[in-house]
Formats: sequence, C-alpha cells, structure tokens
Amino acid sequence: MKKHWRNAAVIAVALIALFGVGYYASAFAQQVPANKTPATTTPIKHVVVIFQENVSFDHYFGTYPNATNPAGEPTFTASHGTPKVNGLTPSLLKNNPNSANPTRLDRSQALTCDQDHGYTDEQKAYDNGKVDKFVQDTAGGSCTDKTTVMGYYDGNTVTALWNYAQNNAMSDNSYDTVYGPSTPGALNLISGQTHGLTSDSSQSQVSSGSLIGDADPIYDDCSSTNGNTVAMTGTNIGDLLNKKNVTWGWFEGGFRPTATSTSGVATCGAAHKNVGGATVTDYVPHHEPFQYYKSTANPHHLAPSSTAKIGQTDQANHQYDLTDFWSAVNAKNMPAVSFLKAGAYQDGHAGYSDPLDEQTFLVNTINQLEKSPEWSSTAVIISYDDSDGWYDHVMPPIVSTSQSAADALTGAGLCGTTVNAAYQGRCGYGPRLPLLVISPYAKKNVVDHTRTDQSSILRFIEDNWSVGRIGDHSFDAVAGSLNGMFNFNTKQLNKPLFLDPSTGEPVAK
Repeated sequence: MKKHWRNAAVIAVALIALFGVGYYASAFAQQVPANKTPATTTPIKHVVVIFQENVSFDHYFGTYPNATNPAGEPTFTASHGTPKVNGLTPSLLKNNPNSANPTRLDRSQALTCDQDHGYTDEQKAYDNGKVDKFVQDTAGGSCTDKTTVMGYYDGNTVTALWNYAQNNAMSDNSYDTVYGPSTPGALNLISGQTHGLTSDSSQSQVSSGSLIGDADPIYDDCSSTNGNTVAMTGTNIGDLLNKKNVTWGWFEGGFRPTATSTSGVATCGAAHKNVGGATVTDYVPHHEPFQYYKSTANPHHLAPSSTAKIGQTDQANHQYDLTDFWSAVNAKNMPAVSFLKAGAYQDGHAGYSDPLDEQTFLVNTINQLEKSPEWSSTAVIISYDDSDGWYDHVMPPIVSTSQSAADALTGAGLCGTTVNAAYQGRCGYGPRLPLLVISPYAKKNVVDHTRTDQSSILRFIEDNWSVGRIGDHSFDAVAGSLNGMFNFNTKQLNKPLFLDPSTGEPVAK
C-alpha cells in the first residue's frame, strides 16, 4: 500500500506540472483504491448477517429465560436481572386456544417433521387475530402427529442462542416481513420487495405479481429445470452498496460447483450428513436471493478471481461459497457487509436440519469471528427467513394489507379490512421470528421491544453506509430501527463469549 501511494504522489507531481491542479485533482481521485470503504454512521465497520431457516420466536424462545434443566442435558441458568420476553405464559401453556397445548421438545427430538409455511395457510392459522388454527392449518403434511406444530425448545437444546441472548441483545417483537416460505423472506432481507417479477413459474408461486412461494432463481445453473423459476426486477442492497464502493458478499454453503460442463454449466452436488445420519445437499437455490436479480447474479457459480477481490465486483459478482468468506477473513480482507448462509444440514430448517446442527454452525462461526482482528468493529445479526409454520402466540401487526386470491388473514381473499398497499400479494407483517445482535456494541442482556422486521436489517445497512433507500414501495421505508439493540455511546464494550458448539455452554477462551 505504501508503494501504491508513493507512486501516486510521483504521478501527481507530473500531472500538476503538465496540466495544473484541476486536472491533478480529478486524476488523483482515480488513484483511490476501489475497495476503500466509505465512512460509517456508527462504530460498526463490518456487518455479518447469519440468515437461518424456519423458526418462530416461541419455537426457540417461548419460555426464555426459564429452562427445564433435566438430567443429562446442557444446563441453562439465567443471570440475575435477566428480562422476560413476550413468551408462553402459564395460561398459554396449559389452556391454549389451539386444539393442543404447546409441548416441550428436548435434544432427543431435535429432528422433526417440516411444518406447513405457505403464504395462505399461515394466514389461516392466525384466524383473524384468534391465533387458534395452527394444528388445522400449519401442521406439516408429513407429520403423523399434527400437534407437533405446537412444539418448542428451551435453553437445554438451543443453549447457545439463549447464552448469546444473555450476553448480547435480542428482540421479542420482530417479524417476517410477509407471510410465506423462504424466498419471500430472503428477498425482503435484501430488497424489502417481493413484487415485480418475471415468471415462468406456476401460479401457486405468484399472487397479483408478487412472489409468495419458493420458485427457484432463473439466474442459477443449479435451479430446478422444470420451468418453475422467476427473476426479480428492481433494486437490491447489493446494487446500492456497489454504487458507494462498499465491499459485500453473499456466502452460502455448497455454492462452489462440484462439476462444470464443457459449456460452463455448474452442478451443485456437495452434501453433508445431519445428526440423524441423513445426507442433505448443501446448496438450496431458492435460499440465495441475489441470484434472482440479473445485476447481482453469478449464474455459473464462478469463483472469485482472487482472495483480494472477494467483496469487490469481478467474475463472482459478490456471490460466493461459504469457504470464500473465511479465505477473506484470514487474509484480513473481510467485506464490510457479509451475508452467511449455512449448508442446508446446518441451516435449522425442520425436515432436513435441526437445532443441534444449527448450533454447531452458529457457534463455530461466531467463535472464529470473535478471534478476528475485525471483531472490535463487527456486528453479527442472527435472523430467520420464515417461521416454518411453528406456533407463535403473537398476532402480527397488519402493516401491509392485501386483497388477492391467496389471502386469508381476515377473511377469504382478505388481509386487513381496507386496502392501502401499492402492491397486492404482500400481506404482512408475517409471523414473529427470533432476532439477535452479537457485537462489542450490543446491549448486554437486553430484550428490545421495538417493532422490526426482516427489512429492518436492510435499513440498518442502508443507514450505516449512507447508501439510500431501495424505493418502489420497499418495506425498508417503514421498517423499525435496530438501534435499540446497540449502545454506541459506551466504552464498556461486550467481551467475546466463546461457546462449546456441541453443548452451547460457555467455555474458556
């Protein structure tokens, strides 16, 4: 770097002599390295969003901070003064309005059937505010016991997440931006927008021009070949970051091809076994939201041209394998904004993943980040794409009304009593989801009650790097702030918390 600037100075002197100061100013500006990160509005210079799968708030935190602590399981004992959450009260546990009461699941029940998290069926479960139809409407089709949808874990299974909450900040009032499965949640994370698509997908995936299902991205070799694909138009956060020369990337397990044809078409065949011994393909195309946008897609899953280019625009176009993130971190080239997506067996999605495999991923990731030199200016945000249909007792606020054939929240074809939304098929907010911030600047052992949603993460990134808004009725315009989970005016920074990836319990550094 010193040599670079020394050469630039020599060039500057020559330019002044030849053309004067005005020309020099313009030419010298072009010498500024492309990866020089613009200033931030907070002390946070690196945001790492760990985007997990399919968990409602009550499913993981309904009884926080009170764990059962049976023999043979990791223990959890809350610190003195730990705040309570809007969780499962004794009445909800013993006299629930649903046809079954919530039941505790322990570590031996980590592998469960997948629940029904369709756009319409989730709305039906909330039954116009009665929140009493989960067994009838969101129990999974493969579940022999339909009451499983009422199940929840406590601090003896999701132990790491409870310990992270003890030592950092969490929210009990954060929501899926709209109802429905993974892809709408992922799109709202990066653009606050599920409307404005081109489609050769079945109409069950689309309602009134908005994506409500899990159609695969059209700009991805590893997407389904049955024609059930869509492309998104408009702007995403990657476009805004590129305009400001802010380094960024989406890093997903299994993105690196296991084979490439002679014509350059990638195959994504990497797989791992989950705790139950089932082999699960790592890469899930509809979990990769930037592949829906032509401007930010890497259709052939090309590797970055070099480790130094990770986070910058090259042939990879900011879309990477998860291993590329650690290559960048180890090279002290960590992007300013990073989205991390676990391989499927560790993403927490019921049916093929589980809270124990998820915990291994979360803890190993955060332990390693806490050892990096960038940790002092980093914020890790743990969030989820949807609820999987798992029971949550809070009726989501209606922020975006809709009248489409797929809506059913307040009546057939209705989401809300009046329609004030610019686009239909975006009924929201959807179910309540976990949200945690882990950072030296996170408030310690605090439960934030500010109303937020997935696009609040988008808004935090926009504001921190002053990149502007998405526009076109993106949810970022109305998103609540994450600032209530941070303390930027203190010198008493949180110390790193190192956990055991198997038990989730604290360990010595």
